[in-house]
Amino acid sequence: MKRLIGNLKGDKGIWSFVALLALFSFMPVLSASSNLAYIGHGTGNTLGYLVKHLAHIGCGFFIVYYIHKVPYHYFRSISKWLLPVVWLVLAITMIKGTVIGGANASRWIQIPLVGISFQPSAFAALVLFVFVARYLSKTRENPIDFVESLKELWLPVFITLIFILPSNFSTTALIFSMILMLAFIGRYPMKYLAIIIGTGILFLGFFILISKAFPDAKFFNRVATWESRIESFSTNKPDEDDYQIEKAKIAIASGKIYGLGPGKSVQKNFLPQSSSDFIYAIIVEEYGLIGGLGVLSLYLLLLFRFVIASHKANTLFGKLVVIGLGFPMIFQAMINMAVAVELLPVTGQTLPLISSGGTSIWMTCIALGIIIGVTKKEEEITQELKEAAKREEALQKLIDRELEEEFVLEEDYSIQDKAVNPMQAVLNK
Repeated sequence: MKRLIGNLKGDKGIWSFVALLALFSFMPVLSASSNLAYIGHGTGNTLGYLVKHLAHIGCGFFIVYYIHKVPYHYFRSISKWLLPVVWLVLAITMIKGTVIGGANASRWIQIPLVGISFQPSAFAALVLFVFVARYLSKTRENPIDFVESLKELWLPVFITLIFILPSNFSTTALIFSMILMLAFIGRYPMKYLAIIIGTGILFLGFFILISKAFPDAKFFNRVATWESRIESFSTNKPDEDDYQIEKAKIAIASGKIYGLGPGKSVQKNFLPQSSSDFIYAIIVEEYGLIGGLGVLSLYLLLLFRFVIASHKANTLFGKLVVIGLGFPMIFQAMINMAVAVELLPVTGQTLPLISSGGTSIWMTCIALGIIIGVTKKEEEITQELKEAAKREEALQKLIDRELEEEFVLEEDYSIQDKAVNPMQAVLNK
């Protein structure tokens, strides 16, 4: 175990908080999967779902381990070449998507031969954040040209978002807002950023108008769901999502301060997506306000470590990569928790590292591997500086010792000269 931990390079704080979130996830997933177990095979035995989640987490940590060993600057060029692949996969998903747990078909794709369902939008977000960090970190002799940035930066961004928007508005909004934040931190000119925001709003409005003109088209079949969720949230008008929210609120209210205890949730049997989208409500029901605040604190501490890692990164690309991959992870967690307590409309965002689901866990782990790789590089540079300082100190000690020996030798010669000179004087006389 010591040898294994010794091989984990990079920020130990990030490793620790990630491990704590992953370890904590087993109990809520084991408990919250009961409704899936009843629906799936009628026994209510959730052991199979726990084993599946364990496999996802285990594979996830292998991903983090191997990704963090790859020099992070390799991802700089990889992101550029992966974008066309992302567009192709997103296009295939729109045409041949698979329904998973009642979710929109255009969000998922079945990988042939393996039998694993994959959500390409999560992978697309990962590639896109690294791509934007790559562009913003480029060394330039002249200030950013708006027309050039439209072609090199914003056109690929909008193409990717166009593929994701029809089936998943919340993910599109999250990705776009995080890219805007990344551009702001990367010192993209504010006047150009305002134009991009306005363009994004106009495009969304145009998309909704087209959906009104062609309401039966498959491409626009989620627009009505967006509208109903927003209307239900803002006006308290009854909606199909109200059932989920009401059950989540009952679960949270039942938890009180200390909770009902591990595995004793009642609402897990009635709340749809209780092991993924609404797992936070089950956590609060079983572990109370203390458990809910504990999970929130872990995410905030992870955010704090991301800020420190970004500050310590020795390159601009490293700083932007940590922000671009780390902050969306935390914001996604905040959105998930806010939905559970009805601070936001239902979005379908999972709780990173805690909710069940292979794609979400693995994409989060790839992001964490790259972030830890950035901190590993900083650690290696610090170690090299320490070793250089030790070598310099050893060399200085060697020089001092040689000088000291030379000084002693000179003293011996001077003593001998003093002893010989009087005799020489007598002889001379």
